[in-house]
Amino acid sequence: MATLKEIAQAAQVSVATVSRVLNDDPTLSVKTQTRQKILEAAERLEYKVPSAKRQAGQRLTFAALYTHGQELEINDPYYLAMRYGIETQCEKLGVTLISCYDFKSERPVVAAADGLLIIGKPQPSAQAWLEQQELPLVFLDGVTDDPRFDCVNVDLYKISRKVIDYFISRGYMRIGFIGGRDDPAYADQREEAFVEYGRSKNVVNAQDVYYGDFSSQSGYQCALKMLGTSGDYPPALFVATDSIAIGVLRALHEHGIKVPDQMALISVNDIPTARFVFPALSTVRIHSETMGAQAVNLLMERLRDDRTIPLSVYVPSSLQLRDTTTAE
Repeated sequence: MATLKEIAQAAQVSVATVSRVLNDDPTLSVKTQTRQKILEAAERLEYKVPSAKRQAGQRLTFAALYTHGQELEINDPYYLAMRYGIETQCEKLGVTLISCYDFKSERPVVAAADGLLIIGKPQPSAQAWLEQQELPLVFLDGVTDDPRFDCVNVDLYKISRKVIDYFISRGYMRIGFIGGRDDPAYADQREEAFVEYGRSKNVVNAQDVYYGDFSSQSGYQCALKMLGTSGDYPPALFVATDSIAIGVLRALHEHGIKVPDQMALISVNDIPTARFVFPALSTVRIHSETMGAQAVNLLMERLRDDRTIPLSVYVPSSLQLRDTTTAE
C-alpha cells in the first residue's frame, strides 16, 4: 500500500497536507487544484484509507480498556482522575469513547473502535491478544516491552529513588515499605525499585517490606503486621499510594505512634484527600489526569499522521512535603 510520503512526493506537497486532505480536515485551507492533485495521486498509487479514518462528518471511536474493575476508582481517586482525563480529552477532540472495565480477554466492543487505550497492565493472555490487533494501541499506566506500541507512564523507579534519597538526606538509615500488588507473584515497580535501590544504599531490609493490595484496608492490615514485631519498626516509611497510606495512618494512630516524630511517611499520587487527612500526607504528586489526556493525544496523532515510530511519554512527578515528614 502506498504511504503518505509517496503521495506527497507525487503531488509535490507536504506529508501533513496530504494527511489533512485525505482526512477531510475542515480547518485546512488549500487550493482546489492542490486538493485534486493529492486525491489523483492517492488513487493512482492505490492508496487505501485505513478503517480508522472516517469519511467527513463521522467521528472516531476509541475504546478504553481498563484492566481493573470500576470499584477501584472509588478506593483510589488516582484512577478516577485518569479516566476523567481520557473522557475530557475525547470530548474536546470530538471522539466517541467506549469504556470497558475488568478487561481480561477479547471483547466485542473492540470491533467498533478505531483505536485502543489500554489502562493498566493486562494479563498475559489479554496482552497476547492485543498484540495481534491491527488497531493502533496506546498503553497507559502499564509499561509494555513491545516496541511497536505507544506508552504513557510515570517513572515509578525514579519516584522510589527520590523518596529514598530524601529520607537519607534527613538522616534516616532504615526505611520500610508498604505497597500493593495486582498479582501476588509479581512485585510492583515501586517495590522493585525501592528494594533494589534501598539495598544499594544499605537502608532497606527484607523484613521491612510489606504488601497487600492497593486499598486503605490493606494498608491498615500491613501496618498492623509491621507494628506487631515487638516494637521493632523502621523510623521512615515509603507507602505506594495515598489510599494505602490512609489505612497506615489509622493503624499508627491506634498504636500511639506519633507521625512524623516516631515514624516519618511519604506516599504517592497526591489525591485530593491527601492534604486533609491528619496529619496531612507528604506525597509524590502524579498528574494522572494529564496522563489520560496525553494517551488520547498520542492515539489521535498516530491515526491522523500515520506515524509508525512508537513514542513513550513519561509525565513528571514532584515531591509535596507536608506534615508526615519533619520540617525542613
